[in-house]
Amino acid sequence: MRLSNFRYTLPKTRIADHPVEPRDSCKMMVLNRRKKEIEHKTFEDIASYFKKGDLLILNNSKVFPAKIFGQKEKTDAKIEVFLLRVLNREAGLWDVLVDPARKVRVGNKIYFEEDVVAKWSTIPPHAVAPSGSSIPKPMCSAWSTESAMFPSPYFTRKSKEADKENYQTVYASQTGAVVAQWQGCISPCPHPENPETRRQDSSHYSSPKLSTFHAIEVEDVSKHKMDSEYFNIPTRPPWRSTRQKSKKNGRVIAVGTTTCRVLEANATVDGKIKFGQGWTDKFIYPPYQFKVTDALVTNFQQPETTLLMVVSAFAEHRFLMDSYKTALKSDYRFLAYGDAMFIH
Repeated sequence: MRLSNFRYTLPKTRIADHPVEPRDSCKMMVLNRRKKEIEHKTFEDIASYFKKGDLLILNNSKVFPAKIFGQKEKTDAKIEVFLLRVLNREAGLWDVLVDPARKVRVGNKIYFEEDVVAKWSTIPPHAVAPSGSSIPKPMCSAWSTESAMFPSPYFTRKSKEADKENYQTVYASQTGAVVAQWQGCISPCPHPENPETRRQDSSHYSSPKLSTFHAIEVEDVSKHKMDSEYFNIPTRPPWRSTRQKSKKNGRVIAVGTTTCRVLEANATVDGKIKFGQGWTDKFIYPPYQFKVTDALVTNFQQPETTLLMVVSAFAEHRFLMDSYKTALKSDYRFLAYGDAMFIH
């Protein structure tokens, strides 16, 4: 597949900058993969699509305010620091992105409130920003006073207090992510009408993938390298762990593309799944044969991103891109605070 296959024009007016209230009143486009049919619903209708024995898999990672601001030593230049993940908690060593990257060099110090100082120690192969700044433990208190929730560059407005709750999956519980799982920002956890529909939580502490927010740099998407992210499937899933996929088991419904990728990364060729924790750089793009995911709850993704490629592989590329054209004509709201899509 070529990168240009995932290109479409997304007007700024279609990008939602706040969630609707109540959240489950947002629109929901339903795609039937087999029949190639599109339905227009609201998210509160999703429970009617669940069947006996279905299993919902959720990403319960919780976003912490990862964007902080400081001043460079001597010049007092304003520096934006985006915390990605802890490299060494005892040493206070973090992997970060900074903006503007050109103003920060190895050995430079950045001063924050409450006398917190960060010193840049290494430069990674990626040219976007230096990383590995040594940030002391008191940085945790600095988060609460000057941090912001928005890592996504398409948000042009300033972060508001309400975003600390809104830019969060409504079922988040395990702090560690720096980017919210987009689908969970727009709607509550689906409550199945059928009591035999089950729910399984899995934690994915996700580092932000630059390809999520920026165009992939290679035209041949098979040559793209995904950033790794940590996952934890904490308990043995009550499905397919000891038996192969069968009609009696019901469907596995992944809530979000990250959940889908982690499930597929831990799936065996015969439809079983491994549980536990680790890191994955699983990259899903068309054509791809899904091993355990039977249905997907997601939203409308940015063009030319790995998230769009996951959804495209699941829904069938041409069908998905046609549905996006329909969504644009039908005034659907896109991205993190936008409307939902259910693919089955």
